[in-house]
Amino acid sequence: MSPPPKPRCAWPHDALYLKYHDEEWGVPCHDDRRLFELLILEGAQAGLSWYTVLKKREHYRAAFDQFDAEKMARYDDQKIAALLANPGLIRNRLKIAAAVRNAGACLTVSAEFGSFDRYLWQFVGGRPRQNRWRQGEVPARTAESDAMSKDLAARGFKFVGSTICYAYMQAAGMVNDHIVTCYRHREVARLARAAENSGR
Repeated sequence: MSPPPKPRCAWPHDALYLKYHDEEWGVPCHDDRRLFELLILEGAQAGLSWYTVLKKREHYRAAFDQFDAEKMARYDDQKIAALLANPGLIRNRLKIAAAVRNAGACLTVSAEFGSFDRYLWQFVGGRPRQNRWRQGEVPARTAESDAMSKDLAARGFKFVGSTICYAYMQAAGMVNDHIVTCYRHREVARLARAAENSGR
């Protein structure tokens, strides 16, 4: 007899989504390249579903030089044309152009603050917010995502509306938005405490 399924958030609906939910979503991230990747992918999601983007993530990594911001900031018209012709990507001209622009903005911010990580985590005071939502209570935006969105836009970033920024904060573990009945809520909170104890 197989063990009963673990209690989870309601949204994972297949193996790919379950793996993402169980291993990545909500885990505090402090790696600059990974944070930049998430920002580009969340922007690519605009008007679509995260599941659509998740299925294409490996194509994005290959096409965008593993999200190396220095390389991406130097993309020329020929490279952009190749990206727009790549069937593995969401071939939206504005989103592709935004990814290149955001790479340059990321480099500028990283130089000013010492790291992209340091810049982004200031919007939650440097530590993850441990929310205690129940099913149906998770918001689409917050005052913190409003502030992040406004500041990113002022610094030249594109596709960084508040709703996108809140989804980004959830994905990067700046907030723990696993619902309280989900088994990952407690695990993610424990990971956050461990990071804080290590000096993060």
